[in-house]
Amino acid sequence: MIDRQALVRRHTVEITQPDPAAALTVGNGDFAYTADITGMQTFPAFHDQAAAFPEGRLALNTATMSGWGWHAMPNPHGYVLADAMTTYDSPRGPVQYPDKFDMNSMMGGEIPEEFRAGAWLHANPQRLDLGRIGLVLRPEAGAAPEQDPAVLEDPVQRLDLWAGTITSVFTYAGHQVRVTTVADPHRARVAFRIESDLLATGQAAVAVRFPYASDGFFATSDWTAPDKHTTVLQSLGEHACRFERTLDDTTYVVRLDWSDGEIAAAAEPHTFELKTSATSLELVATFAPQDAGALGRGEFLTIEGAANAWWRAFWTTGAAIDFTGSTDPRAAELERRVVLSQYLNAVNCSGSTPPQETGLTTNSWYGKFHLEMHWWHAAQFATWGRPDLLERSLDWYLTILDVAKETARRQHYAGARWPKHVAPDGRESPSHIGALLVWQQPHPLYLLELLHRSRTEPERERLVARFAELVEETALFMASFVEERDGVYHLPAPVMPAQEFYDARATEDPTFELAYWWWGLEIAQRWRERSGLKRHEDWQRIQDNLARPHQRDGVYTAIATEPYLRRDDHPSMLCALGVVPENPLIDPAVMEATLLDVLADWQWETAWGWDFPTLAMTATRLGRPDLAVDGLLMETGKNTFLPTGQVPQFGSLLPIYLSTNGGVLAAVSLMAAGWDGSDTDCPGFPKDGSWVVQHEGFTPWP
Repeated sequence: MIDRQALVRRHTVEITQPDPAAALTVGNGDFAYTADITGMQTFPAFHDQAAAFPEGRLALNTATMSGWGWHAMPNPHGYVLADAMTTYDSPRGPVQYPDKFDMNSMMGGEIPEEFRAGAWLHANPQRLDLGRIGLVLRPEAGAAPEQDPAVLEDPVQRLDLWAGTITSVFTYAGHQVRVTTVADPHRARVAFRIESDLLATGQAAVAVRFPYASDGFFATSDWTAPDKHTTVLQSLGEHACRFERTLDDTTYVVRLDWSDGEIAAAAEPHTFELKTSATSLELVATFAPQDAGALGRGEFLTIEGAANAWWRAFWTTGAAIDFTGSTDPRAAELERRVVLSQYLNAVNCSGSTPPQETGLTTNSWYGKFHLEMHWWHAAQFATWGRPDLLERSLDWYLTILDVAKETARRQHYAGARWPKHVAPDGRESPSHIGALLVWQQPHPLYLLELLHRSRTEPERERLVARFAELVEETALFMASFVEERDGVYHLPAPVMPAQEFYDARATEDPTFELAYWWWGLEIAQRWRERSGLKRHEDWQRIQDNLARPHQRDGVYTAIATEPYLRRDDHPSMLCALGVVPENPLIDPAVMEATLLDVLADWQWETAWGWDFPTLAMTATRLGRPDLAVDGLLMETGKNTFLPTGQVPQFGSLLPIYLSTNGGVLAAVSLMAAGWDGSDTDCPGFPKDGSWVVQHEGFTPWP
């Protein structure tokens, strides 16, 4: 048995100086609160991503976000998806795709007329920053608040992963301040205990601030538009109040409960200050949609206890892996990445909708989620023995099934076509890439298959019944998407592959997508058999006659049309055997040559964080554990894990990239537990004695 508490606690996160990129998050998958070094949101300007990005600095916003908190800007022109369509010729006749979108113009400057509908539809709705709760620190009572965390002395902040608690201690104006921060594991609620003499002297208080929404490219809030929203304070008796929030058509409420003191409006709009004469203050903030009904009182000790219990259960169930005794100098770092990634993905990616790439920590791409990334965030929950955390988001596909079916119908396909860039309503966002991307299509099938493997009867029967229609409609689209020529089935143009830099109108038969098409249809066939049905003859004909991936000089190329392969961005063809299990379309010997070719000559500075787990998974399935470890731990910019476990990609544009964390967990589970029929334990770790791997609780991969 692994000593799980020792394993987790030796990777406690500790921060000892203010850093605009170092922000810690507590949450539950559907709600998260991100704090600065004070344990609260005291210095928001210091962490402002929008200000840091043009300067080339790395910063991470301190926001409060949820799965339900969304807002749409006014739409005076009444833009609809049809306004962003371009007509493409296809064997099915003229087909319209919503591709009228220009990302460069969205990042600054005038948006051309032809792209304005697409710009509004792409940016709306956007995820809301529900409000900031921070300390107000003054050198003396009544003075202007401090704005720079440099005034803090001897700060020490610790994230206790085992308990899900942030403890922040610092000295200000000669007095110590101690803040404990914890999130409710089941509700959109955050709790604080603040201990300091400064509360009684009037030098410390709590500020609650509410911004307007932002449709900036990666901003989370707009503090310059106080007239565009309203905040109404309503007393709920002694030591409790309620804020009624209205932003255009969006409404939500915030309840505040505290142990002592009074709250009142401050000089700045939408800002309220809580003051007390006590030396200790407990505070609970509960967030909810307007129609959530009565919100009960929150108590700090109750929430702290619930959070501690939830996190202990999280760490003591499911899988664990321990590298104690390894002589490879990279082992401790890999263990740190694994532990921190489990925490980050549980907080950010285990909710009732697929997560955005930056989770609930900060906004990227307007807060929407990218369905082609859902696998990278969430597949690991099943293989790590935590299927409940995966199933939460799979139910969301059922809520947009009709929308996906309408997309397929509009394009003259059968079944359901899943979007790429999307909010909870399921309406796809215009994009010249996203509208033509297809590798997200088999994802729900693969995730369901992993979920099925991690369950026991009768849970498996329940899953098959619940998701039978989703599986069938997904496969129907996949079968109708292919084009038959002389008995061979192709993935035809227009198609955008996972390596997103090709001309979709001239691209055919991407290697990864071909293998994934076979595997997706195979999963659908298995689910038919589990439902008591025969394998679908048409699907089987397609599986048996799919085009073989293109080769050049003995290696697989990314696509089957010119230019065949660019040596930057994602080496996506590796996913065809690694992410996708062994399949009839891929020759392992050719794939090994492809892996060696990629490792010998690729522009790694252009790769993305999940490309390194891809290398590891492909190498593991090919019996090359040496290359698996080297690929997973490659030293390059976008594979750099900060002390917080976060992995920046483009500076303050993407200061956290959770698909990397999920990818590491997926790869390590494959490297440790293997797959059906794999010959050895830990097939992804070298057997030369340099790695000592103890693991338990994993579900093997297909």
